[in-house]
Amino acid sequence: MHRLIVAFLATVDAAIAVAVGLAATLAPLTLLWVFGLGGAADWGVLWPTAVAVWQLGNLVPLPVTLPADYLAATSIDAAAASFTLSLAPLAFAAFTAIFAARSGVRASRADAWLTGVVTGTAVFAALTAGAALTSRTDIVTPVLWQSILIPILVFAVPALVAAVVTEWREAGGGVIARVRDRVEADRHGWADVPALIARGTAVVVVGLLGVGAAVTAVTVFARSGQIVALYQAGNVDVIGAIVVTLAQLAYAPTLAVWGSAFVAGPGFLVGEGASVSPAGTQVGVIPGIPVLGAIPESATPWLLLLALAPVALGAFAGWIARSRLVDAPSRQRRARRTDAVARGVRRRRGAARGRGEDGSPRGTPGGIGADARARGRRPGGARPGRPASGDRGRHRRRLCGPRRGTGRVRLGIARARAARGRRP
Repeated sequence: MHRLIVAFLATVDAAIAVAVGLAATLAPLTLLWVFGLGGAADWGVLWPTAVAVWQLGNLVPLPVTLPADYLAATSIDAAAASFTLSLAPLAFAAFTAIFAARSGVRASRADAWLTGVVTGTAVFAALTAGAALTSRTDIVTPVLWQSILIPILVFAVPALVAAVVTEWREAGGGVIARVRDRVEADRHGWADVPALIARGTAVVVVGLLGVGAAVTAVTVFARSGQIVALYQAGNVDVIGAIVVTLAQLAYAPTLAVWGSAFVAGPGFLVGEGASVSPAGTQVGVIPGIPVLGAIPESATPWLLLLALAPVALGAFAGWIARSRLVDAPSRQRRARRTDAVARGVRRRRGAARGRGEDGSPRGTPGGIGADARARGRRPGGARPGRPASGDRGRHRRRLCGPRRGTGRVRLGIARARAARGRRP
């Protein structure tokens, strides 16, 4: 794919990542402004409010200073007028990271991963800076460099990681592919180590998040009566109940992380001096948000058995890594045997037709076989006795591409069959 097309698609991905995040905030707030506040609504604060929520969802801490007239109307102590809101609704960050990773994978498969990542990050940075500069208010005053840099990192890091991983698994040329080929050519068993580390880490992280989400779901179901009571105590209308519910859904990944921390043992903090863990629960005054009614007021010692879940996940990940590492030599021997058989078949067919191993006429300088012999390597780009480049990952997609070092032995067999079909 042309680099200009890759840059255009990366630009579209970055714009959609920002637009969808802001629209997910603007839509319910607009409904609240129209049906809840009516003609008394100040439309000038709608955009700053939406941007502030989006920034909070992308891990930007928000310093908040309540105005004096609001303090007088609500009888709030002046000492509590200023605070920092840092509990992020991780649904926004998760969406941004997933969209960035998708963009990085597509750019890598188009053979222009660096162009895609740099272009997407630059466009996302420009849109983030524009949103931050046009939403400054006296109530919410985030630090300017934090409101720009932190969302950029939420987008850029997943895009870069996804692009590099895809290059490692699928690319047939380039710097990352050459590093991969050097690692795979190592004779001391290090070829499978990077993939095993990534696989084991993914098993533990995904498993721990899954267990935390399951614990959270069970707790919400068990304490649903308290949650409904908080809804009723809030005395909100239908629009308010919808907005509160959507806000709590945005915090669903955050609650899953809390559940993972609870399962792992350390637990989590809710406000100042309030901690929740299997060893004990100390809950003070917490906000009257309905979903916080799921927090247990006390803990039983039997919950300490949940700490066995991370140990089991670690053991399972270690078993997966060890089983594949032990099986690596046998897989390499099978690959060498298959390669030797394929070379023998090509040699016999080529000798019967007066052609070389790669299916090209003898004595001609062209062909993949001649090119490989000129480099002192067998077709496929690997040293004799080693699997060809691309033999190792199950998901390498360009195994038979036109680049050097990406063909497998079946490319030579295909050429030999095509040459046999052209004989008079």
